[in-house]
Amino acid sequence: MFDPVIAPSGTLLGLLQRGRGDGTLHALTAPRSEALAALNHCVLRDPRHDWQVENRSLYYARLHLDLGGSLDEIEAHLFDAEDVLDTDESRTGLALAVLGHLASYGRRDALDLLRRYAAVGANWAWALDELALRDDDAGLRALATPVLARFPAGPEGDAELAAVVRDSFEPRPWRLWADDPREAVGARVRAAREAGSFDRWQRQMRPSGPRPGWSVRAVFEWAQQGVERGAALHVPAARCLTAVAGPEDRPEIVEAARTGDDGARCTALRHLADRDDPDALDLVEAAQDSGSRLVVEAAVEAFERMQSTAAVERARGWVHRPDALGEAAGRVLACRGGAHDRDLVLGALREAVRGEGPDAPTLWTLVDGAGRLGIAGAAPVLRHVYRETASSVLRGRAARALAATDPSFPAGFAVECLWDCEESTREVAARHAETGDARVVERLRRLASDPAEEAEVQTAVRSRIGPDASAV
Repeated sequence: MFDPVIAPSGTLLGLLQRGRGDGTLHALTAPRSEALAALNHCVLRDPRHDWQVENRSLYYARLHLDLGGSLDEIEAHLFDAEDVLDTDESRTGLALAVLGHLASYGRRDALDLLRRYAAVGANWAWALDELALRDDDAGLRALATPVLARFPAGPEGDAELAAVVRDSFEPRPWRLWADDPREAVGARVRAAREAGSFDRWQRQMRPSGPRPGWSVRAVFEWAQQGVERGAALHVPAARCLTAVAGPEDRPEIVEAARTGDDGARCTALRHLADRDDPDALDLVEAAQDSGSRLVVEAAVEAFERMQSTAAVERARGWVHRPDALGEAAGRVLACRGGAHDRDLVLGALREAVRGEGPDAPTLWTLVDGAGRLGIAGAAPVLRHVYRETASSVLRGRAARALAATDPSFPAGFAVECLWDCEESTREVAARHAETGDARVVERLRRLASDPAEEAEVQTAVRSRIGPDASAV
């Protein structure tokens, strides 16, 4: 999947793509046709950089309900001829998840669309998972025949079916179909479940893959073999090293961390850092001049795992370095620094935004650190990250940091966060939003009564509007 093109944050489309609460609020006041066009653009062209950690489906489904939109464009997208040519689940996954939420809100047309797509669509397994959570037994039983028809009778089809049953995310449909009295359905699914269970047992009893010999040298050689194949094995190799290395092997490991080939060097650095070896920090610093990207990345990762006071002290000296180790030092101080490190963390935060923009990966840790240390001077930078980042998860982290650093947060961003796409962000808002705004009280009540809302959010809401609370 190509990286999505994200519109500017000041536009309706840009707000909706980011999943911001202001996206919903603006859409509800914009011309309905314009709002629906922007909403459908998002649903049909997933704007998330990482769909596995970012939420959008409930956010878009709620807005779809508020706008009273039809499902014509989603239907056309799902049953387009491209569905046969492009079977990547990223093309249809978000649309199917939105339909699932709409079905849970009682939209019969969404339920029917999911059933049709599960019967004939390329991403049928996703649709089936959505139905497993929302459809009744009769609706699921009706899908047994078209789904099983995807797997032709014979050894190859049966093996493919067994793998699908074994790896299914939601087991409910397969359990229903296993009880079907028809031989072509019940017996076949039961056989597939048994074959899948046996296959899983075999894999557990006979783990595949190469394993190093039981010596320090063998572990280093195994790690280097991985590098030569394009597979970074230094993390599991470091765990193996823990099992085979004794005190007498330390000189060999230190030498490997200093002059070894890439596989051995990465493994040794990880091993020594995890043990807070007295030479680890010097070896990490020396690795920055190795010229190997793999070694530099491994050294940085090893350094960030170190918990010692010496590592924090060294971070204070490295934080001004204009390289990967300097960035890592800022993150170490953000995680483990003290109050007197606030200026250093703030400087690292500002530099990251200036140099890499509001979506820099290093910001996740630095933003958390600004909140943990209560850096009041970070509020302007945090507001910028909140507005501009395309990552809804990073925006949620910025919201939590603002709650700890910005006195204007309860009456400002916390209000729009009640409509945010991320439940953790809505939870923060539910705890902090200023209830003098009439929209806040109404929204809290709606979240409290919405069966699709997460339990953590509703708990936070009840703490504000419960019988002993003074929010209303």
